[in-house]
Amino acid sequence: MTLQEFFAFHPKAALGFSGGVDSSYLLYAAKAAGADVRPYFLKTPFQPRFELEDALRLARDLGTEVTVVEYDVLQNGTVAQNPENRCYYCKTALFRLLRRRSQADGYAILLDGTNASDDAGDRPGMRALREQGVLSPLRLCGLTKDEIRQRSREAGLFTWDKPAYACLATRIPAGTAIDRDTLCRVEAAEAALMDLGYSDLRVRVFHGAARIQLPRAQFPGDPAAAETLRRAVAPYFDPVLLDLKGR
Repeated sequence: MTLQEFFAFHPKAALGFSGGVDSSYLLYAAKAAGADVRPYFLKTPFQPRFELEDALRLARDLGTEVTVVEYDVLQNGTVAQNPENRCYYCKTALFRLLRRRSQADGYAILLDGTNASDDAGDRPGMRALREQGVLSPLRLCGLTKDEIRQRSREAGLFTWDKPAYACLATRIPAGTAIDRDTLCRVEAAEAALMDLGYSDLRVRVFHGAARIQLPRAQFPGDPAAAETLRRAVAPYFDPVLLDLKGR
């Protein structure tokens, strides 16, 4: 099945839209196919500001509008407790909310950007999507991450080389309760490193410290560069550690 054929069968749908590589290309393909696909951005404490900015920018480029749905996911006690399968409870809550909102807007079908490179298995988040009846056109059409990036580049989408980004909750070890202050400090620390030119990075919380993970190619080459990293993150965490395994 091609995406053109998918949208011929499903000409009207809502899309859980993150502004990442996959959902951005899916929105582009839907527009190209002439489908009525309405993008919804779920704004929670787990999403950094730049993700919303990217989603709004991509939608403007495509001549469409994003419906922003705000939800304080930390009000869900199970999610805030951060069990090993937190993603299941989080995605279940978010897509239930999105389904109610999109159905009220007249959209009976709900889509997401899962692609053929994603391991479906029995991962908690994937299980939640199946239970909520969410369709994943990119996966159904066999499109891998590399193919989506290539097609996005050919289409002129600025998201084509955007690094994969997991939500801020993944920076906190399972079993450690999640609070708004920690999420804000993680977001600020990562933003400070991005402002220095680093990318595809993570600032993970490790017993109260910040553990910086960078791709090997971006490792600081001398003590001065390492000190610049530490100073960028120090306003938000103490101590600051560099993970020598890299990403």
